[in-house]
Amino acid sequence: EVQLQASGGGLVETGGSLRLSCAASGLKFDDYAIAWFRQAPGKEREGVSAVSSDGSTYIADFAKGRFTISSGGARNTVTLQMNSLKPEDTGLYSCAATEYFGTTPAAEAMSHSFYYWGRGTQVTVSS
Repeated sequence: EVQLQASGGGLVETGGSLRLSCAASGLKFDDYAIAWFRQAPGKEREGVSAVSSDGSTYIADFAKGRFTISSGGARNTVTLQMNSLKPEDTGLYSCAATEYFGTTPAAEAMSHSFYYWGRGTQVTVSS
């Protein structure tokens, strides 16, 4: 069974930083993608960032220059470093994963369905 546990959310002032972590377990395929999505109340869920097993990464335009995704540390841990946070970054950040038969770049993965989802961690940026 695939398990995804997100952590690191919290309350931060505008311009502050947070580091989100996604601990993944149970993935069996050699090719996979792990991504962060966020959703604010009354708004649709949107992709934030992703990393693929081929080493490629994806960063949404609104996050470029501010957010960085990496898979350093534990092999099953993906980290999203968020700097220069803005109030519009507020939302529930969820970690998701999907597996592929064949290498899939992170950017392409964002157009596909993610089959496994974690509970999510709340990020709140005050004005």
